[in-house]
Amino acid sequence: MLEEKDDTLPNAEDNLESTPEHTDETSTTPEETPATEETISAEETPVTEEETPATEETITAEETPVTEDVVTEEPTPEVVAETTPEVEEVTEESEQTIEEHQEAVNEVHENAAEEAEDESANERHEIPVLDYHAMSMEALVTELEKLVQNEKVQAIKDHVDGIKSEFNEKFNEVLEQSKADFLAEGGNSIDFHFSLPVKGKFNVAYNAYRSKRNDYYKSLEKDLNANLERRLALIEELKGLLNVEENINNTYKHFKKIQEEWRNAGSIPKTQYNNVWRTYHHHIERFYDFLHLNRDLRDLDFKRNYEEKQKIVARAEELSKEDDIIHAFRELQNLHRLWKEDIGPVAKELREEIWNQFSAATKLIHDRRQDYFKNIDKVYEQNLIIKEEIIAKINAISTGNYTVHNQWQNKIKEIEKLRQEFFSAGKVPLRVNEETWAKFKQAVREFNASKNTFYKSLKKEQQDNLSKKLALIELAESLKDDDDFATTTPKMKKVQADWKKIGHVPKKISDKIWKQFKNACNHYFDKLHAQKNEANKEESEALEKKKTFLDAMETFELSGDTKQDIETIKEKISEWKSIGRVPFSKKNIDNKFNKVIDGLFNKLDIDKQESELIKYTNRLENLDADKINSEIIFIRRKTDEISAEIRQLENNLQFFSNSSSNSPMLKKVHQDIDRHKKALATWKAKLAQLRSL
Repeated sequence: MLEEKDDTLPNAEDNLESTPEHTDETSTTPEETPATEETISAEETPVTEEETPATEETITAEETPVTEDVVTEEPTPEVVAETTPEVEEVTEESEQTIEEHQEAVNEVHENAAEEAEDESANERHEIPVLDYHAMSMEALVTELEKLVQNEKVQAIKDHVDGIKSEFNEKFNEVLEQSKADFLAEGGNSIDFHFSLPVKGKFNVAYNAYRSKRNDYYKSLEKDLNANLERRLALIEELKGLLNVEENINNTYKHFKKIQEEWRNAGSIPKTQYNNVWRTYHHHIERFYDFLHLNRDLRDLDFKRNYEEKQKIVARAEELSKEDDIIHAFRELQNLHRLWKEDIGPVAKELREEIWNQFSAATKLIHDRRQDYFKNIDKVYEQNLIIKEEIIAKINAISTGNYTVHNQWQNKIKEIEKLRQEFFSAGKVPLRVNEETWAKFKQAVREFNASKNTFYKSLKKEQQDNLSKKLALIELAESLKDDDDFATTTPKMKKVQADWKKIGHVPKKISDKIWKQFKNACNHYFDKLHAQKNEANKEESEALEKKKTFLDAMETFELSGDTKQDIETIKEKISEWKSIGRVPFSKKNIDNKFNKVIDGLFNKLDIDKQESELIKYTNRLENLDADKINSEIIFIRRKTDEISAEIRQLENNLQFFSNSSSNSPMLKKVHQDIDRHKKALATWKAKLAQLRSL
């Protein structure tokens, strides 16, 4: 049977004892003796002649069941003879089927044995593996410290190895760059020394991991060996029950005690797991077969064990239909451990039947799992193609020629997007996993190297920019306390404009110098604004006075004495000017005053030109130097235009040489000439006043 073949005991003959004598009522026939049909397979249990005891009984591979244990019911002493089922003829086809089933069962048992040593094996897959390549050295150290402090040391080996590899590569990059800079500045390689605080923190965390790991494995080895010795002692104790002369009930209680201690004995080295269990189970069978137990209670035990194994078979058949085959296979391993460790034997005539059912479900789950991995390999191959295309794109970007900051920033974003696509592409075949990961990291590192080279070339430019900005800060600080606002304000505005034209400076000092420059500028312009606010106060007061003065002028009446009225008007004009400037937005009040003055002059019986010049003199007081120059240019243009008009009119007189002096047309021309000459005289007088200023 498959079950028995799996449980063949290596060196099992060493553990056999001579069969004790029994009465005719309880004596066993050759068919009942567990090892009369064939000897142990040489491949599975090599035994030398010296190791084989002198006994007629030998253990067969087919008749050592896998996981059968006795039940806890305490039977009364009576053993009833049983017969071994006839052995069917094995054909070539059935041998192939048996081999396929055995392969499936062996894989389940091997995985179960692999995990028997460490109960936390499943936990290792629950700790997420982060993108260590994307993390900084500080972040890597923080993650390592967290793992060492919070997780079981046996569950984080892969995580720690990944962190260590990435940290060392990043540290070596910084080390090499620092050494290159040191040599470029004229240093000698012998004098080069480099250290980072984060390296010390990493060493502390990694040494803590190694210490905990060493302590764990020393403790584990000690515990496993102690558990092994305890289990071997229990086997010897179990063997001794066959020769004990005592009440059968006491013997059975002793047997149950051994079983309980076995269950609580703990894990043993995985290399010993199956062999030790097989030896133990063999002697469980011998105890059952040769002990004088009550047949009814024994059958009851067998019945209950059979029912429990039927439940396991039913659950295995359910798992064979489950969609999540990985979960099904893991639960199947637990079912096999229950079958082997927790459930006792069944009646011999049912052992092969129940085992074949369980084995068939096991084979079905095993085959589905194999198909799953075949199909998943196709998916992994497709993922590999996608990842290789991503790596090729990264390499293409790395070889590009980018000369400005914005181009590099765009490429950095593209690389980050490709990195995310790489991590989202899924797993690749295990055979190329490390190679693909190495190619990806190398492609990203080459891009980063090119990027770092570019930004290193900007370092000198940034230093030059820093020198220029420091010079502007010095100039701004020298001007910030100057009270000559008319002269200093244009200079400060130019300093600000020059600052904007200068490019980037090193980031670590950028904020500092900006604050220094801003404070100097703010200090000056705060003073300027304070001075303007004071001036605005005076202008507001002047505005109120002018409003009052304007109201009085609108009701002012002339005396009738032209000469006296002219002087009075001039005094009013002087008084208005003495009040001072008003806010720029209220300049219109001066225009209102001028209109009032114009109205007064119009009421006077004086020459129009004289009146015009007096009013013009009043307006000149409000002109600054730039406006005076503009006014001079305007008057010159005006005098030139009027002179040209006069010449044209005088030329036109030639057309009236034969006309009467009373001709209306001729009179009109003479009138226009006189009017233009008066206007020309007025404009010339205005120009003379401007020049006198």
